Amino acid sequence: MLSARSIHKRYGHLEVLKGVDLEIGKGEILSIVGPSGAGKSTLLHILGTLDEPDNGSLLLNGQELSRKTKAQLSDVRNKHFGFIFQFHNLLPEFTAIENVCMPAFIAGKDQKNTKIRAEELLGILGLIDRKNHKPSALSGGEQQRVAVARALINEPQLILADEPSGNLDSKNAAELHELFFKLRDELGYTFAIVTHNTELADMSDRKVTLIDGLISSF
Repeated sequence: MLSARSIHKRYGHLEVLKGVDLEIGKGEILSIVGPSGAGKSTLLHILGTLDEPDNGSLLLNGQELSRKTKAQLSDVRNKHFGFIFQFHNLLPEFTAIENVCMPAFIAGKDQKNTKIRAEELLGILGLIDRKNHKPSALSGGEQQRVAVARALINEPQLILADEPSGNLDSKNAAELHELFFKLRDELGYTFAIVTHNTELADMSDRKVTLIDGLISSF
């Protein structure tokens, strides 16, 4: 589905990625592990077109993304990628269902159908009774599940998660990990997850280790 070839990235004099090759197959859960500063988040951001490599190529379903304009890449992100971050990034002034709907509204999708889909997702994630609550009225685990629903609203091909359970207690982290596998098994979603959580990494279909800007193991 997604292929990264010889990805290089430098920030000033610091070379963060030194020629990374990585393939992500449809329907798999891939974990990216490694020490802090190894370049994991940088790689994830490049895979999701949130950042650009200095050299190398990124292909989605065989289509080269580096040749697209910023506007075209924004459209690719909105249609094909879902993002989950450690600190939720929910908009505090909006309710849970409004936060979930936001990417679909940005994509110009029908508001009525979007709200129906958002309610379906919140129902799957056990949050339908919390749909009208703002983030400040939700627990950390509930906020992260709202973020998961938001990532799914446009039915993306690939969900990219950066330390998704890093801000959760062990119980909520375990429930979130189980949720990822449920979404993969029942709905066919694909995940690439940067994590320091060894339990999640070991559960994954495949684990790659990034050390000093290079993939050291598969």
